[in-house]
Amino acid sequence: MVPPMSLPMVAIVGRPNVGKSSLFNVLARRRKSIVEATPGVTRDRVAAVCDVDDTYFEVVDTGGHGLVDRDDLEEHVERQIQYAMDQAALILFVVDAREGLSPLDHSTAELLRKSNRADRVRLIANKVDTEAQEAQMGEFARLGFGQPQAVSALHGYGRTELRELIVGAVGDLSDEVPTDPVMKIALVGKRNAGKSTFVNSLVGEDRVIVSEIPGTTRDSVDVLLEKDGRSIMLIDTAGVRKKRMMKEDLEYYAYVRATQAVRRADVVLMLIDGTEPVGQVDKRLGNLISGEYKPCILVVNKWDLVKGRAGSEVYGEYLTKVLPGMSFAPIAFTAAVNNRNTYAALDLAAELFKQSRTRVGTGQLNQAFREIISAHRPRSRHGKKPGRLFYATQVSIQPPTIVVFANNPDLVDQTYERYLVNQFRELLPFSEIPIRLSLRARRSSSRAS
Repeated sequence: MVPPMSLPMVAIVGRPNVGKSSLFNVLARRRKSIVEATPGVTRDRVAAVCDVDDTYFEVVDTGGHGLVDRDDLEEHVERQIQYAMDQAALILFVVDAREGLSPLDHSTAELLRKSNRADRVRLIANKVDTEAQEAQMGEFARLGFGQPQAVSALHGYGRTELRELIVGAVGDLSDEVPTDPVMKIALVGKRNAGKSTFVNSLVGEDRVIVSEIPGTTRDSVDVLLEKDGRSIMLIDTAGVRKKRMMKEDLEYYAYVRATQAVRRADVVLMLIDGTEPVGQVDKRLGNLISGEYKPCILVVNKWDLVKGRAGSEVYGEYLTKVLPGMSFAPIAFTAAVNNRNTYAALDLAAELFKQSRTRVGTGQLNQAFREIISAHRPRSRHGKKPGRLFYATQVSIQPPTIVVFANNPDLVDQTYERYLVNQFRELLPFSEIPIRLSLRARRSSSRAS
């Protein structure tokens, strides 16, 4: 696995709570990185592809250097910062102009000098709103990286100059126009189901922090890779908790990001901890995925720890029982920590993606439609004659959307609608993905079945 493109990387580093994530969001032109006054919100590297005057680069937000983390993840955070610095063509060293110079700023400066990346560093003083404030920043020159570029990520001061600085530094390195990834795969699940380990097993490096501490990932982290000549974006998300256990705003924001990841994904990998019973969080996520009509693989992770306790066939029957709304989803049994079946899950995702983009011809669709209603027609409801179905047409893809025309859609009950969907899935090339069905009234019965 290798990254699908070689855009120059712009890494944002600095001590906690100097506004790195706000600056990231300014450059990414969207609120992608969680912004919160609590130090240590960002732990993983959060990346986005940016375009400034046709100059393309990847901007990367990092955790705060020197963070004292309540979950003892300081070492993991520092490792992610080091990865970003090692790969960066430009490093934005961010300081807080309001608070002034701090010991952690000096520590960050020393870290940059030791990394032999000093020639790539540009000092950025954030939280500067006026020229008067800008004139008072002389003390930051003591860090050894010259006079800082003044900017206010929140209020707009100096943004144009910052973008010009970046283009001047990386413009000659940016000779590639990125294309959208062929397939976006969101990984969702409850806390500590192994999502980040799964991502790292595919990428082949510690791209996201992995810890036994639940809730390590807070942002949704986009990871680009290439497999068999196809560009793929993996979207690692925060572990979801029960609503009544969301004690912090951060956990709520993280859940919102996970929900957004499902909605923008082409395929969802729903990771289930095979060592624990399926719980309310799993069922809630299943309802979200099916409600969004997203192709999904139920990834039963940590299967190496279940060996001898249950067979895959028995466990599959168990999932069908506890997650009936996900009956369309294929099941993959993996052990991400050992790289077992993770690549196979990726290949299966590619197959589901292909199914979701399939459009069947009207002749093929209506041949299947006639077989379906010949085998079983709608029943009467409320003492009225049963509804009459005329013909079907596919109107869109992702998800495949089929419209069935009837004399009176209200006479077709939900049980029969489920029958239609299941039969369409069986007879058409949509065997493992959700189908959106719509019933519409048609006054003329000239094409009645």
